[in-house]
Amino acid sequence: MTRRAVVAGTGHYLPERVVENAEFEATLDTTDEWIRSRSGIERRHFAAEGETTSDMAAKAAERALADAGLTAADIDAIVVATSTPDLTFPSAATMVQSKLGMTKGFAFDVQAVCAGFVYALSNASALIASGQADRVMVIGAETFSRIMDWTDRSTCVLFGDGAGALLLEAQEQPGTNKDRGILATDLNSDGRYKDLLYVDGGVSTQSTGHLRMQGNQVFRHAVEKLASTANTALDRAGLSAADVDWIVPHQANIRIIQGTAKKMGLSMDNVVVTVQDHGNTSAASIPLALSVGKERGQINEGDLIVTEAIGGGLAWGAVVLRW
Repeated sequence: MTRRAVVAGTGHYLPERVVENAEFEATLDTTDEWIRSRSGIERRHFAAEGETTSDMAAKAAERALADAGLTAADIDAIVVATSTPDLTFPSAATMVQSKLGMTKGFAFDVQAVCAGFVYALSNASALIASGQADRVMVIGAETFSRIMDWTDRSTCVLFGDGAGALLLEAQEQPGTNKDRGILATDLNSDGRYKDLLYVDGGVSTQSTGHLRMQGNQVFRHAVEKLASTANTALDRAGLSAADVDWIVPHQANIRIIQGTAKKMGLSMDNVVVTVQDHGNTSAASIPLALSVGKERGQINEGDLIVTEAIGGGLAWGAVVLRW
């Protein structure tokens, strides 16, 4: 038997404010059609004044606990993937721990930008497989609206705020690729490409900064690297793209999503897509899409899922799991 990290519950939270593409037409040289045609995005959510990353993360976690029929007392650890924490320190995860009323266990953040949730899932799976935790709440949460340059039409129209959560629990499985739970992971990074996607501020410069991106270059790297990491993770699980029920990708751009599916030889009918409603929510996008996909009835127990993401770093990776 093999100890696997199995999804026990999902949940997500989106801020109340919905921003349609048309809102940008008043302040930028852009149109709804221009944004849709280049990104597939139609709307996104922005956090309210005073609403923080940990606030949204806690609400998503509460919903995942309710979905699993459990309470905060039942979990051993919290891992939050975010690039937009409330404070420099302590971690957003410890703030979520407090907001959930969890007084035992441990909590920490993972920062790998848009690939953060894949990194967090991989870490949580290792914690469970090694016996250090029996249940881990894995959350992706971002308030990217706080780091936008509102004069840069090439970036500010792409991003949104939100949070998604998966509750993983240890289960003994037979030890084959038909097991439920996380079957394989693949993580990568290459710091030579820092200047393609970054924020021009930080603690050592005593500034928050704004997001900067060379969109064409990121696109060029994205499709190749996403398809490659997904296939590598599948190969490690002894599976192939033909076995996949759903790709649940990082929701950055519909053209990247389409290109990756095509390169893997899969139809868009096998892809969970939410980018039109949420925009790019960075580390929150995959758990948001998983939760929404489950709500829609797309994702069901036994389905084989590949999640993949690429973000600043560059950092990228994939996770293969059976629901």
